[in-house]
Amino acid sequence: MLSELLPFRLAIDSTTVAGVGLWALALYLGFSPLSDWVMDQISRWLNFAERSLYTSQAEFERTRAAREAQNSFYASLLSVIPFVIAGAGLNYLSDVSLGRSWSVSMGILSVIGAAVYELGRRDGQASDEE
Repeated sequence: MLSELLPFRLAIDSTTVAGVGLWALALYLGFSPLSDWVMDQISRWLNFAERSLYTSQAEFERTRAAREAQNSFYASLLSVIPFVIAGAGLNYLSDVSLGRSWSVSMGILSVIGAAVYELGRRDGQASDEE
């Protein structure tokens, strides 16, 4: 279907896509406070940029809750982009240094390690709050 839309041939390697996705997920989980901060900054910027579109203060305040919820959704989607870029870099480095098969294997191991770390970090936060 993609070849019908584009006048040129686009080769997408499934191993590369899987490796980039795994590395991006590992980075997103491993640096969870950073991903939350990125999401907050993007949401804050979207709220600020959208404020300039309204001329009436009353109209701005009337639609504020819906716009902030929508901007939070967009921010959560956009906050993944830096981790995908970094994941592509790590996938490339592991592909060059260890080989294509090890690239995906290291991505899987890093996702498991980051998930265990994130669970321990959240458990530590929950026990500190008690």
